[in-house]
Amino acid sequence: MDDLPVQKISISGPALASIIQRFSSSAGDVDGLLFGHVNDVTPSNLQDDDLPESSSTLVATITSYFCSGTVNSFYDSLGHLDHTALRRLLSGRGPDRSLIGWFVGRRKTPLRPSMREASVSASLSIKTLTLIPPEDPLNFPPCIFVVFTTPLADQLIHTHEHRAFQFRRSAGVFEQKSMDVVNLGPAFRGHYGAFCPNSAFPWLPCVLRDSSMAEDSSNESLNQMKGISKEQSGLDMCAEGFEVGRLSRLMGFEAANYTSELEDLYGKMLAKLEGLAQLVEKSSARVLEQVN
Repeated sequence: MDDLPVQKISISGPALASIIQRFSSSAGDVDGLLFGHVNDVTPSNLQDDDLPESSSTLVATITSYFCSGTVNSFYDSLGHLDHTALRRLLSGRGPDRSLIGWFVGRRKTPLRPSMREASVSASLSIKTLTLIPPEDPLNFPPCIFVVFTTPLADQLIHTHEHRAFQFRRSAGVFEQKSMDVVNLGPAFRGHYGAFCPNSAFPWLPCVLRDSSMAEDSSNESLNQMKGISKEQSGLDMCAEGFEVGRLSRLMGFEAANYTSELEDLYGKMLAKLEGLAQLVEKSSARVLEQVN
């Protein structure tokens, strides 16, 4: 997978939020390294005439990051790599943290790479392979670049913007890529569409240990039933005899017979509200007379 085009870049919601938090809480601009992996994903709905090499999709997944808290942490102002600093940063990474790119956060700047950032990306994609131990080679050149920034104009709501790129070292250009945020947004809800429990929850009966517990439980049930009955009577007074169960008949071919009754119910409710409003108006006038 040497200098192949990446179709999509994905990052988890907590990782993206953590990068934005480090950027927003810093005193100035920041940069850092991105770790993750690149997978060759083949869709499950292949046709008989589809070729495997043309149907596969390269997806770069960002799993973790390192933020320096400043800029020029592993390169100089001209974009040349500081191999000593970069080797020190890569020495502490775990076995499952492969370097796939880097990022920069700068305030009130355009969402496009600068000439220095292009030089850093080119050096990373070419020279970083020599910094990795031979027993842990990179499976993909670190060519992912993400820029974070804030809006050019001040806003009442503090927002951040980001854009992802892939540096193609064969052409020496940046290609903008879409970045999906996993477990965030409406697109992720489809993952729960086919969810079903493996087994139903068992029924847990309430076992009463003594008579006192049984008596307390019966008193509580009785009080609960009295409360429900009181609430139901209040609803019946407001509904003027139109029970809630009759609302189900408003669906289907019998709806025309009950529409007029429901309109009469609304008319009575509006009349009650009008009478209540007049009563409040009169009482307010009396209070105002007493105050004067």
